[in-house]
Amino acid sequence: MKPLRLSVRTKLTALYGGAFLLVGLALLVVNYLLVSSTLPDTAAFASDAAGIAVQRAYPMDTTTILPVERAQATQLVATSITEYRSDVLSTLLWQSLVALAIAGALAVLLGWLMASRVLRPLHAITSTARKLEVENLDRRIDLDGPDDELKELADTFDGMLDRLAVSFDSQKRFVANASHELRTPLAVQRTLVEVAMADPDVSPEVRKLGEHLIYTNERSERMIEGLLVLARSDRGLAARGPVRLDEVAATVIRSAAAMAGEAGVTVESRLRPRTVSGDPVLLERLVTNLVHNAITYNRKGGWIHVDIGGDPALVVRNTGPQVPLDAVPALFEPFRRLSGDRTGDSRNAGLGLSIVRSIAKAHGGTAGAEPGGRGGGLVVRVRLP
Repeated sequence: MKPLRLSVRTKLTALYGGAFLLVGLALLVVNYLLVSSTLPDTAAFASDAAGIAVQRAYPMDTTTILPVERAQATQLVATSITEYRSDVLSTLLWQSLVALAIAGALAVLLGWLMASRVLRPLHAITSTARKLEVENLDRRIDLDGPDDELKELADTFDGMLDRLAVSFDSQKRFVANASHELRTPLAVQRTLVEVAMADPDVSPEVRKLGEHLIYTNERSERMIEGLLVLARSDRGLAARGPVRLDEVAATVIRSAAAMAGEAGVTVESRLRPRTVSGDPVLLERLVTNLVHNAITYNRKGGWIHVDIGGDPALVVRNTGPQVPLDAVPALFEPFRRLSGDRTGDSRNAGLGLSIVRSIAKAHGGTAGAEPGGRGGGLVVRVRLP
């Protein structure tokens, strides 16, 4: 059985209320003892009161009063004093307990409000931490108030976010710059190989080597292009505009018709009007990656289905090899591909789904997947606001 988890606010309230009740009980006991000590002693006071009463009853002849009468008077007065003392202490005790209960309830209420006020900076820190992602490290707490331990904690958290933001921004700039700089030598290599292969006197061995080099060069270019898109989407969107996602999907499907025909895959679609706010180039790349992945990791005679609609905004289903459920999350990580048939096309760098997730996050959405069931393949859902 899972142990009961109490919040800090509840614990502080219980602490405040418990401390108040302990102090109140101590005061009640002290008050009870003080009142009890100030009330008249039963035996001494009863004897004196009885003597006074008898003297008032027989003012002219005190010598004839019998001891028995005095004793009876003393007993009667003692009984009255005992009852009076008991009534006073009982009334005091019950009234004190009722007052303590009311004050305790007020103390718990005030303790709850005080704990809420004291913990408000911690709630601000928690809320900021929950909203933080790689794409929005610009959030800060900026806690106002006295220079106490909570403000020191908030300032330390803000300083940590500043350092993280600088580190992530530096990393993104490095990836973008490195990818951009690598494009030029790859283009030069491709040109040199193509020029060498254009020579009619080239030997078959050299031609075969050149074809292999061009094949490798194309794969490197695709990987670098993917890194550039990934770096761009990780930086967020500089500008947004209305984009008809259904029209983007229709364009992608038309351009992928030849690829699907070569792979022996049927493309089906259900494109309902859907407008989202974002970058049209990145959204086209998102749809392109999903459609190309669905065609590449498929089987002869298989199919893919593209659905544009409400929520989720985009769903791409495809047949293909079975995908284990526990292997699906790893497919969204860069350079991670499923072993077996899904890595049969070595031209792909394993950036397709990671780019899809990054673009979805840049647009304030999410991307997820699950195995396709008996038909194999994947079902990828993209939610966009």
